[in-house]
Amino acid sequence: MRQILLMRGINVGAGNRISMPSLRERLTAAGFEQVRTHLQSGNVVVSSELSPDQLAAECRRHIAEGFGLNIDVLARTADEFAEVVRRDPLAEVADDPSRYQVSFCSAEPDDALMQRLNDLAAPSERLIAVGREIYGWYPDGSGRSRLGAEISGRRMGVTATTRNWRTVTALLQMAQE
Repeated sequence: MRQILLMRGINVGAGNRISMPSLRERLTAAGFEQVRTHLQSGNVVVSSELSPDQLAAECRRHIAEGFGLNIDVLARTADEFAEVVRRDPLAEVADDPSRYQVSFCSAEPDDALMQRLNDLAAPSERLIAVGREIYGWYPDGSGRSRLGAEISGRRMGVTATTRNWRTVTALLQMAQE
């Protein structure tokens, strides 16, 4: 079964540095098949019969053992990723894939979290949660956005890692090849 691994905070800034060739080698040696990475920020497509939660836990363990890093990892099947892209709830407003983001969460965000996030959103920003994903439109960029900073932080109560729409669709394409 093709699955996508999303690692939180890999190769962002000076910390949590992992070379993608080394990561591919480590995961291949661990028995995962068809291991491919995308970009340098912890996006991996693999074939595995483990459940997504089991796969994420195994990947976390291998990163800790092989690189000495404690990294949050989320996994989605290729079918789950296809559903994320199919939904595309902000398609009518999100016209720049670099400013349209999906935050993949370890659990569904609750109403209180979504209210807190919406309260932080600038008037031009849009936010929609569907299942375990939060779709965010940042027409002025997420770098200076209070909303973007909150979602990328650790105070959400769920583990989350964010990818822009271009990366989301590229990962889906890789998983379907």
